[in-house]
Amino acid sequence: MRVAAAVIAGLVWLASSAGLAVWPRRADSGPIQAIIRSDMMHRLPKRSEIPAEHRWRLEDLFPNQDAWDREYRDVKAKLEDIRRFEGKLDNAETIRQCFALEDDISLLTERLYVYANMRHHEDTADPVYQALSDKAKKLSVEVNEALSFITPEILSLSEEQLRQLANDPTLSAYRRTLEEMLRQKPHVLSKEQEALLAQAGAMAQAPNTIFGMINNADMKFPTIKNEQGEEVELTHGRYIQFLESKNRDVRKSAFDAMYASYRKQKNTLAATLNANVSKNIFYARARKYPSVLEMSLFGDNIPKEVYTNLIDTIHEHLPLLHRYLALRQRLLGVDELHMYDLFAPLAKEVDMQITYEQAKQKVKESLKPLGDEYLRILQEGYDGGWIDVYENEGKRSGAYSWGAYGTHPYVLLNHKDNLNSMFTLAHEMGHAIHSYLSDRSQSYRDAQYTIFLAEVASTLNEALLMDHLLKHTTDPQEKLYLLTYYADQFRTTVFRQTMFAEFEMIIHDKAEQGESLTPQLLSDIYYDLNVKYHGDRMHVDRDIEMEWARIPHFYSSFYVYKYATGFSAATSFAKQILEEGAPAVERYLGFLKSGGSDYSINILKKAGVDMSTPQPIRQAMDVFRGLIEEMEQLTGAKIE
Repeated sequence: MRVAAAVIAGLVWLASSAGLAVWPRRADSGPIQAIIRSDMMHRLPKRSEIPAEHRWRLEDLFPNQDAWDREYRDVKAKLEDIRRFEGKLDNAETIRQCFALEDDISLLTERLYVYANMRHHEDTADPVYQALSDKAKKLSVEVNEALSFITPEILSLSEEQLRQLANDPTLSAYRRTLEEMLRQKPHVLSKEQEALLAQAGAMAQAPNTIFGMINNADMKFPTIKNEQGEEVELTHGRYIQFLESKNRDVRKSAFDAMYASYRKQKNTLAATLNANVSKNIFYARARKYPSVLEMSLFGDNIPKEVYTNLIDTIHEHLPLLHRYLALRQRLLGVDELHMYDLFAPLAKEVDMQITYEQAKQKVKESLKPLGDEYLRILQEGYDGGWIDVYENEGKRSGAYSWGAYGTHPYVLLNHKDNLNSMFTLAHEMGHAIHSYLSDRSQSYRDAQYTIFLAEVASTLNEALLMDHLLKHTTDPQEKLYLLTYYADQFRTTVFRQTMFAEFEMIIHDKAEQGESLTPQLLSDIYYDLNVKYHGDRMHVDRDIEMEWARIPHFYSSFYVYKYATGFSAATSFAKQILEEGAPAVERYLGFLKSGGSDYSINILKKAGVDMSTPQPIRQAMDVFRGLIEEMEQLTGAKIE
């Protein structure tokens, strides 16, 4: 059920949206925008000061508060209707009626929830929309509780009954739902056992909660000297900024201080991570899965081979990473490359002032390989009230794409006139158009795509934008800046996330075999992986062995590999589109229109990217190799 995901995830960067609304193009206001940009340098404007053409049009969801209130009352009434099905879900017609009402309730609740929260995000200090957001969240919880009987009740039927229902023409619109229930049935326990596991849910969250408290509240970091020689307190937020400093002493000081702080808490943090692994093992055994890894992949129906292929294929291509690191060492002009040098800038700072209007145009130009249909939708998004562009007083930070089925998607930005904001625009419009096409092509129940697929559309747009910029950049420093930016995406998103994935697999394997995850064992495993991934030419500082202690991904077990697979799939799509043209574009648009109508691995395979094989990862590595070669040629620093 889609609304459940919205409630659990809170605000994710995507959700489905659909509907076609063609609106006249709005003319740029020119001087007004110049005033806004100038004024924003001194203060943030109030929400009312942002011109309408740069605000999303939430009126397309609900024209006014009265309309929202009417739909809210409608949902409350329908909750009374759904309760009459409880205890009666044993025949096709009754189940069909129940599913139809469930979809109706879920869709309306999704609309209410999305609207209320997006209004709240416009100005988080506004008490009216604070209250509306809380009201929507409470309704969502109530809805989830009211609908919670449906799945367990149907799963209580015999396997033979479920097969008959899945093949019943009356339930043809819900065949995938029933087939999925049938697939999950071997891992669903008795009603009493499920109730007991549910009661243990709060305890199961304890490791993640404890880690969050230690990491975000209790960890204290010392002060270090910044580039100006001033004593500045080290924080999580400042750490990466310090690692990006041109001053090597600043980078080293930040690195040493960070891991010295974590080393002081190694016993507590090891116990916390061990508790999370033990919790995973408990649930895997309780639900009769062969391993925690297979339990974690089961939800998306991802074969274990996808996970192991990723690791094995990246191992094959580690020499490429070593080559890039050697190039980084050469360009930095250091005798040894240390772990604190990995984010140091290789190019002189490039001042790329890119206005929002320029960003829109460059993104559109870069996406021409995707064809006229895609560009038409992109322009509709630009002109049709999809995007909330500029920061204002109280506005939620960051960026995301969100929406509700039945209307167009929405995109929240906090645009700055720089390169990063342009890539953010390309990224979020990738999510938005994926949702748009999925929703227009699929029923409500089948439109929502999985997290395994979500990053593909956004990352592909970034890849095409980068390709376009590199082909049209003449300034050598600008080109080196772009090449470094892209190469480091491969290093951090593919290689580093795969290393995380391998670490998770190793520690779970050891724990499942009865080994104790002591602080020293965790550190040894993590250090050895860093040596393997970064190679002999890298000085792998011993302190990096404590990095496992600060990675929140390890508390969402076997999730992080999706960053690497998504990036690889997107890179493979981009390569096919640029080399093949129309046939590859047609396959890709088919992927965007598929939503969640099939299992993720099948949707990708139909579109020409088979993640059950090493091929997409190898194609991504070919692109990475090309970047390194370009950097070597540009700088004259070829690495043997």
